[in-house]
Amino acid sequence: MSVFEYRALDKKGKNISGIIDAESSFSARQKLRASQIFPVSITEVDKGVSPENPPAFFQNVSVFNRISSSEILLYTRKLSTLVGSGFPLVSAIDALVCQTRSPIFKKKLAHIKNAIVEGNSFAGALAQHPEIFPPFYVNMVRAGESSGTLEIVLERLADMSERRQHLKHKIRTALAYPVLMLIIGLLVLFFLLTYIVPGITAIFDEMNQVLPVYTRILISISDFFRIYWWALVLLIFLGVGVFCFAKRTERGRNFIDVWLLKLPAVGLMIKKMAAARFSRTLGSLLENGVSMLPAMEIVKNIVGNVVIADIVDRAADSVGKGESLALALDHKGVFPLLCIQMIQVGEQSGELEKMLFKVADVLENEVESAIMSLTSLLEPLMIVFMGIIVGFIVLSICLPIFEMNQLVK
Repeated sequence: MSVFEYRALDKKGKNISGIIDAESSFSARQKLRASQIFPVSITEVDKGVSPENPPAFFQNVSVFNRISSSEILLYTRKLSTLVGSGFPLVSAIDALVCQTRSPIFKKKLAHIKNAIVEGNSFAGALAQHPEIFPPFYVNMVRAGESSGTLEIVLERLADMSERRQHLKHKIRTALAYPVLMLIIGLLVLFFLLTYIVPGITAIFDEMNQVLPVYTRILISISDFFRIYWWALVLLIFLGVGVFCFAKRTERGRNFIDVWLLKLPAVGLMIKKMAAARFSRTLGSLLENGVSMLPAMEIVKNIVGNVVIADIVDRAADSVGKGESLALALDHKGVFPLLCIQMIQVGEQSGELEKMLFKVADVLENEVESAIMSLTSLLEPLMIVFMGIIVGFIVLSICLPIFEMNQLVK
């Protein structure tokens, strides 16, 4: 079924606009006229080919079919403002559809609006699109609908998304410079070994004498890169392909997640980020009326690590049997000790939700500080590494020249 944007006149002669889904433009006109709306123009939303609206063949590929988290965040924030200002939910969604640039997102919002018009709840309509709205989003909206605080829940969802995006942006910004330096350094080394070094070392072939060990090693490495560079490129692509395939299998994902948690420094940061995500999401769900066990079931799917998700799942079983949340999470040292202690204090004081938010704030600040420290350490380490490699190349080239000078004397 296609989605159409229309401009029309209502029965009072006022200009209105909106969207409607139908089999064809003719069916769309019939639907509008049946609702006493008289269309002036009807345009198919997903008609035409552009970077934002790829051909039908590519729309089946997840890369082109993906809706960015920033777009969902903006939609949530605007919807919260409109609902809080007194707009009916259907009218608010209809108004936002016209402001949405992505044709794919427009189509999804049109389906959500029509599902609400047909009698579904807002949460039920969102649940029909799990690829866009995850379970915790749907359950928080459901809690907001049942308690009559939908605009507050939407605002909190937007705040949570903003914090998550802010942290991701800081991580990417901090890692951008070291990664760029590493890539440029590797490209320079590859150029030296495949183009510069062979031209210089060709002179040594005419010396008819034994070359130093370092020079022979450099010539062997240079020949390997010059002859088998295609094998290295193929190996890199093969490694990336195997990694992506492994991430899609249960066994491969378990192996990767276990290995990541064992990495020094990186493993600790992953644990803290997962604990922060767990704490903030659980706190929001509990604060909005979702009971503990359903909330734990939702949260285990958003921690981002199979090992930690399994611990949360076991903790949910333990909590269901009457054990405290802090003791249930204190397993294998995955959750930081500070997190366990603060949750325990929150349970004892009866302010678990507030304490979970504080845990999330503390852990996110710790992760941010750790990333800044790590990147500040990476830069000098890469400079030292590049200096050692370049020094080895210079030494390997200069040693035979020094020997030639001694023979001339």
